[in-house]
Amino acid sequence: MARVCGIFVCMLIVAMDAVAGILGIEAEIAQNKVKHLRLWIFECRDPSQDAFRLGLAAAALLAFAHIISNLLGGCMCICNQDDFQKASPNRQLSIVCLIFSWIILAVGFSTLVIGTLSNHKSRASCGFSHHHFLSIGGILCFVHALFCVAYYVSATAALNEEKHGGHA
Repeated sequence: MARVCGIFVCMLIVAMDAVAGILGIEAEIAQNKVKHLRLWIFECRDPSQDAFRLGLAAAALLAFAHIISNLLGGCMCICNQDDFQKASPNRQLSIVCLIFSWIILAVGFSTLVIGTLSNHKSRASCGFSHHHFLSIGGILCFVHALFCVAYYVSATAALNEEKHGGHA
């Protein structure tokens, strides 16, 4: 039963991150369809309501996938480098994946929010061209899925090792 639940959690995380990634890329496509004028590095363009909605949904799904993986993966506390070096390989892997998933969340969520806010309906803007925020955020959603699933699997294995005295 625990194995089926674990597989379901992993599939749920991957599905949410994959949908977030696809929505981020679709938001970039919708943004590129609006009227814009470019002169060298300066650009004037109208906001895209579709890109705004898609980017907002992508950011929400990314955050929700991260919350689920962290809540269901459990807490892996390591306070210093000695604890890290003495920890089991599964525990070390879970900490590394947790750190990378937080970094990817911060960068991916930020790029999705920046791209989404640039498409808010009250923001027709002119200035330096800022392209590909939404698609970069969408691609990072796929990378986030890899690290979150690796975190969940390694954290679960580390907890099972601790329960069974080192035998997973």
